[in-house]
This record gives sequence, C-alpha cells and structure tokens, in this order.
Amino acid sequence: MRKLNNRPLLLIGCLALLNACGYQRQLKAEGYRLVWADEFNRTGAVDTATWNFENGFERNHELQWYQPENAWCANGFLVIEARRETKPNPRYNSNSPDWREQRKEIRYTAASINTRGRKTWQYGRFVMRAKIQTDNGLWPAFWTLGVKREWPSNGEIDIMEYYRGTLLANIACGTTERYKAKWFTVKKPLEALGKNWEDAFHIWRMDWDEKEIKLYVDDILLNQVPLSQLANPDGFNPFRQPHYMLLNLAIGGDNGGDPEATRFPNRYLIDYVRVYQKK
Repeated sequence: MRKLNNRPLLLIGCLALLNACGYQRQLKAEGYRLVWADEFNRTGAVDTATWNFENGFERNHELQWYQPENAWCANGFLVIEARRETKPNPRYNSNSPDWREQRKEIRYTAASINTRGRKTWQYGRFVMRAKIQTDNGLWPAFWTLGVKREWPSNGEIDIMEYYRGTLLANIACGTTERYKAKWFTVKKPLEALGKNWEDAFHIWRMDWDEKEIKLYVDDILLNQVPLSQLANPDGFNPFRQPHYMLLNLAIGGDNGGDPEATRFPNRYLIDYVRVYQKK
C-alpha cells in the first residue's frame, strides 16, 4: 500500500522533471543561457554578497519600516514577511518636513532587497516563481531600476506589482518634470486570473532586448512596449543601460490600500529569480 500511495507523488515529480527539461530545450532553441540565479537554497540569512537591504521608511508614503530581520531563506524559499508591530521611529523629528521623519511610531515592518552595485544586467529574460498574498493593503513587487540618473529618468520596470485587487505590469521613463514619470501600464483584475489564483505559485517573466520590453505572467503577455517609445525628453533611453533588481513587500502608502483589517504576519514567498541572456 505504501508504494501505491507514493505513486501520485512520483508521477508529479516525473512531470515536473519533464516540464523542466522541455523548458531548458526551449531556452536553448531561443538562444538563451542562464547567466545568474538565486534559488534561495540556504537556511537563514539572505546572501548579502548579492543583496542589499533597504532600511526605514523609503517611498510612496508607505506604512512599513523596512528592516533586514523580515527576510530570510527557508525550505528553498526567500521569505519576505510583513508584520504589524509598534515601536518608536528612531528618525522621528516633529519639526521635519520629511514624511519619513514626521511619523512618531512604526506600525508595520517588512523587507526590501536589491542588487544595486552588486549585480546588474542589460537585456535578457528575467524570471521569478513566487506566491503572493492579496489581502488589503499588501503591495508586493518584483522590479528593476536603471543604474544612471535619478528616478524616473533612470527607468523603472515593474515585472510584477500587486495592490487593491489588481495585478500590474508597468514601465516608466522620465518627463520634463522632475520626479514625474511617464507610465506604460497594464492592469489585470484578480478575478480575471481565475478562481483561487492567489493560492498557487506563479511565474513572472520579462523579455527585454534592443527592440522592446515584454512582461508576462504564466506565459500570458500583459504588456509590450517598444524601446523607441521609452526615451526621456532629452533623448537618453534608460532602457539601453544596465538595471538592477528589487524584491519587496510594501504596505499601504499611495497605492497599497488600507491594511487595518488584514491578517499579519503575511508572507511573500519567492522560489527563485533567474536571469537568462542570449549568447
């Protein structure tokens, strides 16, 4: 009986192996080779030879305080955990005009990691397999930023972004107004993705070359923009330069929604991130 009971698991394993072999053949046929990956097959701390941590309040008036202790590796996954916890803001200054310093307390914590100054890539296929939660107020993302110029003139690609019941695939470049982006955005309502979509792992992908950027989820094309449309007004194209990668779980802020009724702790699980480039 034990052998019979194990057959479904054996069959699942064989099918996964066949799918992986088929995907490798497809990559080879398309001319791609793996140039970098983090499979998160370690226990404990994130690899700081590759990843930097953001610290504190960062952007978009988000509610979370970023801290390294909210990200770790376990069971083959990168875990980024959002928590509801209250503690004093060490940067509090009641006289400061900066919203980051105006907050007396921290009410939520999470983590954000990036490869800035450590790993960058220009063009390629970027892939992430992950599971996101879709509770109110959560704002997970998998994105890139260009290495030169300030935002948004450095270029932003949101391979995966989720908030308020919507999955987004975004690309942004600069405008004549400082800190104002020109967005190329596609939104996909959660209900259009299928029943219990958030209960499973999904694969996000970007194909970026000298001609265009394509953004996918589970091989469904969400957004496609030619690089010819992505130059800044001064002619500099931020997508003809190397970019670095970011993974984060934000809470609330300008877009994330209200997390007051959301359960915490809440986790964003990343199985792997991989970058392929053509020979």
